[in-house]
Amino acid sequence: MSTSHPVAAVIGAGTIGLSWTALFAAHGLTVRVSDPRPDLAEAVADALAQAAPQLARQGLDAHGLAGRVHLAGDVPEAVRGADVVQENGPENTDFKRELFATLVREAPAHALLLSSSSALPASAFTAGLDDAGRILIGHPFNPPHLVPLVEVVPGERTSEDAVARAVEFYRSVGRVPVVERKEIPGFVGNRLQNALSREAIHLVEQGVVGPAELDAIVVNSLGLRWSTVGPFLGAHLGGGPGGYRHMAEHIGPSMRQMWDSLGRPEQGPEETERLITAVEDAYGARSYGELTQERDRRQLAVLAALDDTTPHNEETRS
Repeated sequence: MSTSHPVAAVIGAGTIGLSWTALFAAHGLTVRVSDPRPDLAEAVADALAQAAPQLARQGLDAHGLAGRVHLAGDVPEAVRGADVVQENGPENTDFKRELFATLVREAPAHALLLSSSSALPASAFTAGLDDAGRILIGHPFNPPHLVPLVEVVPGERTSEDAVARAVEFYRSVGRVPVVERKEIPGFVGNRLQNALSREAIHLVEQGVVGPAELDAIVVNSLGLRWSTVGPFLGAHLGGGPGGYRHMAEHIGPSMRQMWDSLGRPEQGPEETERLITAVEDAYGARSYGELTQERDRRQLAVLAALDDTTPHNEETRS
């Protein structure tokens, strides 16, 4: 349970905001949720019910989540008295600039103002705002109550104290915060994901494999390896006793030749429609609910295995 940040405001109750809500409540925070959607109460109740058994499998107290979550009538009501604010609005610079102006004005002076932005750096929407020192990115991966990573990305005006407090906060709710030293569109995780996705699209477009076969390749090779060691340590170990030096010196030239052949797929309307059809043919027979439940079960199993084998996991996962 977090004691240094007992009240959290979640602004925006889409997929990410609802997941944050469940996670924060499971760690004992009082959570206030604001979103103009007319079905807010139903959406929150459904999200908590779905997340509760998943949170329990992570060793968290999932009983009484609803009692710690309160629906706010508007943004000022949600952030009044909050210690931390997690924003989850649209990826739109003007929208975020206006919203954060409201957050700066209405939230207590000590409150951290965090954005789940997946592409826009903080400096893109804090220009001209007062008190931008406490605004920064806390970008999760979906769903944040299961996937531990949070990319902590300060803006040009973010204070070092705010960065340290954000890291402490995310650790207190069982996440693994990684501070990135420079702002870059899309941050690190999405840029890596998009680089792999671009080549995946190219390979499917060229008829090398279909979507299901490509997913099977990643799940049973790169995904498995990278979930335990990541790409650089994986390459270091792949070089044998000579490590990354051996890999770079002996395989590097052929790898660089392969870089030149990587695809740059065209994604006009016709190409996009063909790709959508291929993915729907591969996975359309199963519902969104069935697919997400299977994904979440597998992610929980991987997390449990990593917890059992990672030293000092108390520092990163609790």
